[in-house]
Amino acid sequence: MKTVVITGASTGIGEATALYLAKHGWCVYAGVRKQADADALRASSEGDIRPLILDVTKQDQVDAAVREVSAALKGETLTGLVNNAGIANMGPLAIQPLDEFKAHFDVNVFGLLRASQAFGPLLGMDPDRTGEPGRIINITSVGGRISSPFLGAYTATKHAVEAMTDSLRRELVIFGIDAIAVGPGSVKTPIWDKAEEANADGAYADSAWSNALKEFEQVMLKGGRDGLPPEQIAKTIEIALEDATPRARYAPVPNKLTNWYVPTLLPKRMLDGVFWKRFGMKKRGK
Repeated sequence: MKTVVITGASTGIGEATALYLAKHGWCVYAGVRKQADADALRASSEGDIRPLILDVTKQDQVDAAVREVSAALKGETLTGLVNNAGIANMGPLAIQPLDEFKAHFDVNVFGLLRASQAFGPLLGMDPDRTGEPGRIINITSVGGRISSPFLGAYTATKHAVEAMTDSLRRELVIFGIDAIAVGPGSVKTPIWDKAEEANADGAYADSAWSNALKEFEQVMLKGGRDGLPPEQIAKTIEIALEDATPRARYAPVPNKLTNWYVPTLLPKRMLDGVFWKRFGMKKRGK
């Protein structure tokens, strides 16, 4: 049976992918942080979903998850690991608290690496396992290639994930394990509502960026409401897991010309100007 572990499966892309893959015949180990989320996933599933209490920042929970999945596999390889767990908070890097910046790396980067290292033997690094080597699917973002204002912490982690995915793919070839990035654009998920809630106390209300940040928040919230359905990202993830000749990176992005091709091809100084104009930022005295 095709077996996959998905981190960050309580909501959004992770939840949609867990439900989609289970419905399409996969055995899904879905990492959640609360028992209530585990119960909700079971209740919503039309297939084989096995929730794991899994906070990727906690080594003991990661180790326990590996033991549970390993016992169920009975010596066979794990088909896939989907590193989806992530956080995003908005704020100007020049004044964003360092602890908040570090928290992004703890989850989005170190958590991803912790899970990849822990499940590596199950994916095929252990020579005693039988079956085809598995694949690591890392959920990155448009922000892994394009750095926007007020998401410096988030985009820094996603740039790191892009680099780590390439390095893992080039290293794990000796075991036959592939590593693939899936970098969505705007998706209908709660992640930006959570980011707005994190700023609800007006942490930056008195800063020089207050007006621009309010405008930016509305743009991100609109993207979260009008973006691609998370089920579409789930389909892309299944392709990345199953295709005989998968791409190194998939970019499911709405309005791809304006949201992906143009900004990735524009010279950076020109893209600076686009951001400044969009959010009403200009040099003082001008």
